[in-house]
Formats: sequence, C-alpha cells, structure tokens
Amino acid sequence: MLTRWYKRDELGLRMAYFTCGSSLGNAFGSLIASGVLTTMNNRLGYAAWRWLFFIEGALTCILAVVALYIVPDFPTTPASWLTAEEQMLAQQRLEEDLKGVERDPSKSVHESGFVEALTDWTVWWLAIALTALNAALSFGPFFPILAATMGYGPTVTLLLCSPPWLVGVTTSFIIMRRSDATGNRFWHIIGPLLMGIIGFALAISTMNTAIRYLSLFFMAQATVSYIVLLAWVSNSIESSSKRAVAMAFINACASAGNIGASYLWLASWGPSYAKSYAVCILMCLIAIVMLWVYRLHLLHLNDKLASNERALGLPAGFRYFT
Repeated sequence: MLTRWYKRDELGLRMAYFTCGSSLGNAFGSLIASGVLTTMNNRLGYAAWRWLFFIEGALTCILAVVALYIVPDFPTTPASWLTAEEQMLAQQRLEEDLKGVERDPSKSVHESGFVEALTDWTVWWLAIALTALNAALSFGPFFPILAATMGYGPTVTLLLCSPPWLVGVTTSFIIMRRSDATGNRFWHIIGPLLMGIIGFALAISTMNTAIRYLSLFFMAQATVSYIVLLAWVSNSIESSSKRAVAMAFINACASAGNIGASYLWLASWGPSYAKSYAVCILMCLIAIVMLWVYRLHLLHLNDKLASNERALGLPAGFRYFT
C-alpha cells in the first residue's frame, strides 16, 4: 500500500516508520512484560503470563479495529480527506516517478499480477533470500533468553532487552534516509548484516557479561537489513498488481525461515548457543551472496535501459534502485 502513495526515493524511510513497530514492540514489550510479571501474578486467579497475553492481545485487537477507519485506500479511490486536486497530485507524483514504466491499470490482476509474479525468477530468488534472512534474524523472539545467559534475574534481564532495540530503531531511520537519498539498497543491507555477524561472532567467542551484552546491540542492528530489503523488493517491481502478488508471495515463503527458527535455539545448545549463532552467520552469508547476484541483474537491466535511451536519443528515465 505504501508504494501507491510514496515515490521510490521516499519509500525506504516510510518503510522504516512502518516496520519500526516491530523493534519498538521488542523494546517496550520487554518493559511491559517485566512490569506485568512482577505485579500481576494471581490477580483474579490468573497467572502473570496469562495477564501478559490478555493485555497485549487486547491492545492489538483494539488497534486493528481502529485501523479499519484510519488506513486509507489508494489515491485513485475517492477519499473524504483529500480534495480532487490532491488526489490528482498523488497520482501524478507516482506516474512521474515511474516515467511510464507502470503497467496499464485496466489489465486484470490475473493478467498483470499473479501469473507475472509467479513466472518471474527474481520473485522466487528474493523469496529464498528473505527466507535465509529471516532465519538469520530468528534470534529476535529469543532475545530475553539470550540476555538471560548473562546471569541476571528475570526483571533485570527484561529491562536489559530494551536498549539494543531502541538503538536499532534509531539507526534504521538514519540508514533508510541515506538509502533513499543515494538510490542504493544493496550496501545498506550489507552494512547491518555485517554488524549482525560481528554480534554473533562476539557471542560465540566469550561468556564475558559485558561483551555478550554488547553483542546484543550488534545483533539488533541486523534487523535493519530486513526493512531495506522490503523497500528494495517494492522498488524493483514496476507493475502495482504484480508487486502486490510478489510481496505477498515473498513474505509467505519467507515465513518458512520463522518455522525453522524454533529449532535453531534449542535449550540443549545453551547457554553459549554457539551452534545457533553459527547457523545465523551462515544464513547471513547466503543472503548476502543471493542479493549480490540480484544486484548484478538490476545493474544489467539499468545498462540496457541506458543503451536504449542513447539509441533513441531520449533523456535519462527510469532506473532500478541497486
């Protein structure tokens, strides 16, 4: 939906705003959990962990209902909060950004979206790359367990989980703003992944409390790569119907990375979790290699576009973000 409102060089930062909710949830979720587990045990006959489900689940459901009336449709859909001129401007901005590359919207979804997405090898390639990336980022749900290896009690451990995620949110805005400004996605994915690899390596190398806590800060940086990759996928597919199908398909396939994640953090591998960290490093490297190949493909397409423009004497037009 964001791709129907924002230009390609605006999308990364907006994607960071959108996905930072996950990191903030990890940060403040730990603080909320610490308070609930400490004060709500046996209230009204329910264990504290049940209260945690009640409170967080209720908030999620309330926000979902509110979202029905807040989240807008596309610019082409009549909206009471936009004038006709503002709607035309929103549509014109995207048309100028794509410079005629966008497909004819009158074509059916089956013609221009579903079939095109599933017959495009790059969609499958990105799905596998995102699956590997999801596996590398599987430490997220187990963050409190990893923090607990430092030897502190449950309350202190949950409190220590917040700062790494807050730093990750801050850097995501900085990285995404620069990625938008430069039109580069690949290197802004690699940077956070390398930070994550450093964090995994530090955690493997020692059981020192200070260094292991530092490693958590490095690991949290790796989640920024997921945001950049989502923006890159959106930037790389011109047709809106194909993009919708591709985004859904890639995210659905990437969920396989989350399915296997539970088996990467076995209690028997603790407290060092060296095997788990080693698998995460391997998944990072696989994702890096696959995304490098994808970048080469986009560079080749950009060269072809430039050659065609020179041959026809046209000014520089659409280019893929690399």
